[in-house]
Amino acid sequence: MNTKFSDLKNKNVFITGGNGFLGKQISSAFLKQGSKVFILDLKKIKLQNDKVTFLKTDITKEIDLKKILTFLKKKKIKIDVLINGAARDHIPSKKKNKNKEKLNLENFSEKVWAEDLNVGLTGSLLTTKIFGSYMASRKSGVILNISSDLGIIAPNQEIYKKSKFIKPVSYSVIKHGIIGLTKYTASYWAKKNIRCNAIAPGGIFNNQDKNFLNEIKKIIPIGRMAKKNEYNDLILFLCSKSSSYLTGSVVICDGGRTII
Repeated sequence: MNTKFSDLKNKNVFITGGNGFLGKQISSAFLKQGSKVFILDLKKIKLQNDKVTFLKTDITKEIDLKKILTFLKKKKIKIDVLINGAARDHIPSKKKNKNKEKLNLENFSEKVWAEDLNVGLTGSLLTTKIFGSYMASRKSGVILNISSDLGIIAPNQEIYKKSKFIKPVSYSVIKHGIIGLTKYTASYWAKKNIRCNAIAPGGIFNNQDKNFLNEIKKIIPIGRMAKKNEYNDLILFLCSKSSSYLTGSVVICDGGRTII
């Protein structure tokens, strides 16, 4: 995938969760376009150069985000693109079913619920509020939110029965909420020349266990999960002038999972 979007060259792209699995792919895609990438994450990245800047940030803390905004204004750095992609991952435990049982709806704790929503939804609200306001004051910018096909449909619980993996209730609620935030933001700042869209990607192949892979491909018409770089061109398109008349939209890219 080598589509060129020339207007993204030298644009300042801010990515929350930029050090995560999908975040790294998004960062790489923008770097290949000649963009300047700013990664907002708690975990420091290894690579930093004149095109990549790491900003250690807790997006759930408004004071952290305001400090970054002050720094940007002082350095006269504008925000051209904001991508909200931060989320908490629930990695399967090595002890059989230990983590999975805790994430079942019957056992799901209020503490984990609050922590998940704080990062996945409140964090996106705060970055949109603080950085989006800065973009709106300049009357220019694009916000792209990362939702999920599970923000469109409910998870099929059958595919997780024999797997180490599970999608907890918080995941679906967050991804539905991201869509609501997207539409609200698009409407709110349309007159300020701010476009806001979301993508609803399907799952990405990342060496999941065989039981899970065998089950999930049965419910995806294309018959497989996405490759790790398969969303790059869509994301670049939505952040470029090529999509200048597109706002408030949710683009589903899931191999057809949500149509059956």
